[in-house]
Amino acid sequence: MPTSLSAKQVAQYRRDGFLFPVDCLTADEVRYFRGRLEAFERAQGDTFGKLPNLVRSKSHLLFTWMDELVRHPTILDAVESIIGPNILIYHLTSWLKEPHEPSHVSWHQDGTYFGLEPTEQLTAWIALTDSTREMGCIKVLPASHVLGQRPHDDTFTPGNLLSRGQTIRHKLDYDNYVMMPLQAGQVSLHHTHIVHCSEPNRSDQRRIGIGVSYIPPHCRLVNDVRVTAALVRGRDDFRHFDPEPRPTGNFDAGSRAVHAAAVERFFESNKLLAARRRSGQVGI
Repeated sequence: MPTSLSAKQVAQYRRDGFLFPVDCLTADEVRYFRGRLEAFERAQGDTFGKLPNLVRSKSHLLFTWMDELVRHPTILDAVESIIGPNILIYHLTSWLKEPHEPSHVSWHQDGTYFGLEPTEQLTAWIALTDSTREMGCIKVLPASHVLGQRPHDDTFTPGNLLSRGQTIRHKLDYDNYVMMPLQAGQVSLHHTHIVHCSEPNRSDQRRIGIGVSYIPPHCRLVNDVRVTAALVRGRDDFRHFDPEPRPTGNFDAGSRAVHAAAVERFFESNKLLAARRRSGQVGI
């Protein structure tokens, strides 16, 4: 399998704001990572996306196997091809859709609630199951990243997997979308300003994707809350973020304490950014 993107692929990403599919995980690796996730679900008695304490957020701080996944060399090679050799994880969210449930994601841009400058954040969406049109794969508007940050409204619509139901305020040409289906083990990459969404899972199979937000260390927050990030490749000469330690076990007490503190700071920053955007203090 390729260990880095070609010049043509990088040019396509920069032009379109997204790239897929990128082959990253072997079948054995998919079975391993999915198996660890589902074993934890069985032990907890609920699905990963519905467990309390925001387990689906920043779970690379909770589990050694998730820490392994986000540092997978083939994934990092692809990310490095676009943002360079020094790589931080700013955030992680697990996107699970159970069969025939109404879970969906409204049209939005990631940058709306990340608040990073410069806008070089890249999301690697790692498929641990197939993600087909019927299963509610990601839909993107090609080249919409060139529009920059668009105004959003908080809708809190039922079934919306976004924390506040963030939805772009003004209607765009949503008929001009591209579907990004993936096979298990493949990855899609998208820019922080690409406009995207996903529909409910109408299949009989569950859909599991891990969205990892990678940034170069020179990115910084536009607000005054200092949050955490994990250095996964290269070096950080800027120190805009407090370093995140690797988990000491799998859902052990120490890892849970680190995770709780990091998630609290992230969502504090998220709320402050939303308030400043509403008041016109930060862009649109």
